[in-house]
Parts: sequence; structure tokens; C-alpha cells
Amino acid sequence: MPKQDDLNRLRLEYAKREHRLSGSDIYSLFNMANMCTIQQRQRDVLALLRRQGFYPLDAKRLLEIGCGRGGVLLEYLSYGANPGYLYGIDLLPNLVLQAHAILPQLALACSDGQYLPFPAQSFDLIFQYTAFSSIIDDVIKANLAGEMLRVLKQGGMILWYDFWLNPTNPQTRGIRPQEIRQLFPNCTFKFRKITLAPPIARRLVPISWMLALLLESLKIFNTHYLVAIQPR
Repeated sequence: MPKQDDLNRLRLEYAKREHRLSGSDIYSLFNMANMCTIQQRQRDVLALLRRQGFYPLDAKRLLEIGCGRGGVLLEYLSYGANPGYLYGIDLLPNLVLQAHAILPQLALACSDGQYLPFPAQSFDLIFQYTAFSSIIDDVIKANLAGEMLRVLKQGGMILWYDFWLNPTNPQTRGIRPQEIRQLFPNCTFKFRKITLAPPIARRLVPISWMLALLLESLKIFNTHYLVAIQPR
């Protein structure tokens, strides 16, 4: 699939998804299963940042790839990130406008991640949450990964959170550890499999939150990898 075709596919799919989910609370914090998923992900992200020495965050420059409406950026503000050092980019202008309305103090840009509008070695921490699995074209993924490495400071870290398996959505492609290693050559990696499969969480959490947490701790039905990526 040519590169531009895949970007157009992505734009069209997100427009369809926004229409399809209009009025749904599936990704709302008022949905118990979604709240459970987000809280568990935050727990693991904070633990990873502390282990890797990325705490506190207030003096570090941060960039999110695929910031959408700004939900994850809000999380990083709650972690102590400095608004003046927190940046986000997204391919879709309507999502960037919505994020800017919520977070007017942040520097947000509508940008193709293959051509990041920043100088080399600009950021201490770059993070992406399920952006790569939405991309089908291997060339686009490789270009995006290369740009992330280009704008990462020496001693910085890329934080990866994405599906390795998503069989219910044909518009995504799960990314396993071997492919992540290929996307970021000459780097070190620390992998953790997290996030109970959302269809299971939606059924189980309303019945027993504790049972859902126990099942997630077994990792058998977890669908995402949380990865710390650092150049050697």
C-alpha cells in the first residue's frame, strides 16, 4: 500500500470511528471497565518512569506522538510535567483543535510524524500510546520511529504503549517485540505485557474489579506492551 494511501485510510478510519462512537461511553471514565484499564496503565507507566530515573518530570521536555484529543497529555500534567515543556503532535487537525481547546497552554501541532517539526535532540521523553498499531504501512512506521530517535536527547527515553494483538479491529495491526526492536535499532528495551484484553475487562470489571486485576496480573490475556526504549 503506498504511503499516502495509508495516511488517507487512517484519516478516513478515524472519521468513521468518531461517528460510530458518538454518544458511547465506552472510552469514558464513567465506564468502569475503561476506568480500570486507565488506572492500571497509569500505575505501570509511573512505576516504569520511576525505575528508569524519569522522575520528577518538571524539568524534562516531553513529546507525545499521536496526542489525539489530549487525554494522555492531561495524564502527564497530573504526573508533574511542566506545561511549558510538554508538546503533542497528531495527524488529524480536528483532534488537535479539540486538544487545544482543552489544553490551550500546551504547544500542539498538526503534523505527519514522519517529519517532526523539531530540531534534533529536543526531548528527554517521547511517548506513543497506540499510534503505531493504527499504521499498516511498514515504511511509515520506520520513518516515524527514525524521527522519534532523531529528536530524542542523548540519555533520553521512548515510552511505548501499544497492542501486540487486536483481533477485533481489522484497521489495526498488532506489533510484537521483534518488530519493535527492528523499528528502533541499536537500542535497549525493557518490556512489560500489561492491560487485560478490553472485551474481557468490559465483561468482568462490572462483576468484580478485583478478579479483573488478578486476571491481568497473570498476563495471559493482556493485549499491550509497555516498553522503555533507550539508545545504546
